[in-house]
Amino acid sequence: MPPISATVLFKRPATVKAEASDAMGAMGHNGVDSAVMQPSNHRAQIDQVEQAVLGALERHQYPEAARFAVRLALEEALVNAFQHGHRGLSADVPVTVEFRVDDQEVRISVEDRGPGFKPDAVPDCTCEENLELPSGRGLMLIRSFMAEVSHDLDGRRVTMVYKRPA
Repeated sequence: MPPISATVLFKRPATVKAEASDAMGAMGHNGVDSAVMQPSNHRAQIDQVEQAVLGALERHQYPEAARFAVRLALEEALVNAFQHGHRGLSADVPVTVEFRVDDQEVRISVEDRGPGFKPDAVPDCTCEENLELPSGRGLMLIRSFMAEVSHDLDGRRVTMVYKRPA
């Protein structure tokens, strides 16, 4: 299927606006909000993804601190995908964002179309010798706010899990 910018991928065709409102609308029949979206590197499309995810967190009554943590991690994952994974690619090449929100956890995957990377090779930005290096801060923030972070597809996909505080 050819990439469609900022489209929520459901089985039934609809316009971007209608599909996005579906993602931000009522919960699924099983009490789970989920969607697959493909934003390109344009602020309005990134905002649309963030609004869909944050809307799901609000419907599941996650506290404001949780919404802040998830938004920050999602933003950093998208920045990394576009700035590093898509380096040299057109801003119109989309990434794929999948999310699933229920009452206990938030699971978000961001997959880019770049060559991948080795997460262990990213320098620890908290070490004194790396403090002035411009890399690693996004991953550090993601790891700080999320309960689980994993990379697969040779580093082209990050999956982040936030667990509701007790």
